[in-house]
Amino acid sequence: MTKQSWSFMIGSALFACGAAVSIWGLGSADATNVLCFVGAWFFTAAGLMQVVLSGNAVEPGNNAAGRMLNAAWLAAATQSFGTIMFNISTSAALTAKTVRAEERLVWSPDAGGSVAFLISAVFVYVAYYREHERLWDPQASGWWGAHINMLGCIAFAVSAAGAVISKTGSAADATLASWGTFSGALCFFLASMIALPQLGWNRRNA
Repeated sequence: MTKQSWSFMIGSALFACGAAVSIWGLGSADATNVLCFVGAWFFTAAGLMQVVLSGNAVEPGNNAAGRMLNAAWLAAATQSFGTIMFNISTSAALTAKTVRAEERLVWSPDAGGSVAFLISAVFVYVAYYREHERLWDPQASGWWGAHINMLGCIAFAVSAAGAVISKTGSAADATLASWGTFSGALCFFLASMIALPQLGWNRRNA
């Protein structure tokens, strides 16, 4: 759990730095692309660890009524798929030279990854409710993590909307894309940080 959280935190920090470079003109677009490219690999590593730690895909049903899909596994698997899509988009951003390539290899997987993250965030709520039988639990780090994670997923979706490739090859709204990435990355960083097992409230709950 610790390695998973730190991997998400490092990846989020790199995405946030990449967006900051664009927002405040701290460097070139190449610097932003490289930071996001490296950050995506940390996301992918964390996503795979999350799938392994989430248990089996199928678990016993409630009241011994057969078997059902494990919502925690579904959340992890869907998010892991999204991180792979970000790997594709950030890798392509380093080399794409045509509008067609940017549409197909940069924006399309970026949008797909953002949708996957949104779906995974819904599964996080389902998993939390199944485990705790309530959705209001502000004293639990998992409750805060679920909400902050959802905010991050929404921000990434907004970023993808702003990053739609125009006929000239530029983003439809570069400011929206950059701020969506920046705010989403901060949310993912915070959601991962409060899940660290070393924190006091997590030790108490354990």
